[in-house]
Amino acid sequence: MPTAVNFYFTYVLFSLKDKKLYIGFTSNLENRLKEHRYGKVTSTRERLPLELIHYETFRNQKDAKAREKFLKSGFGRSQLKKALQNDLKELGYKFL
Repeated sequence: MPTAVNFYFTYVLFSLKDKKLYIGFTSNLENRLKEHRYGKVTSTRERLPLELIHYETFRNQKDAKAREKFLKSGFGRSQLKKALQNDLKELGYKFL
C-alpha cells in the first residue's frame, strides 16, 4: 500500500495595494492563503488585497525552504522577476 506523501509549497503573492511581492513557504497552501486573505499574517496584514501569482510544489520540506530562501535572495528575486515579467507588468509592478 502506498504511503501518503506530504507536499510543501513555496509561493509568491503580489500586493495589489503596494505593488510589491511577498515570498513564503507552507505545508498547506490553501490554509496559508486564507490566513493571508483574512489578515492573520503580520507581514502582509497591511498589504491586502493579495493575489497568488506563482507557487512551486516539493515533496521534501528542506527543498521547499531552500527555494524560498533562494527566491528571497538578490539573484533569486531577479530570476523570479524575469520568469514572471509579463504577469508583473500587467499587475503594475514597478521594480522590473
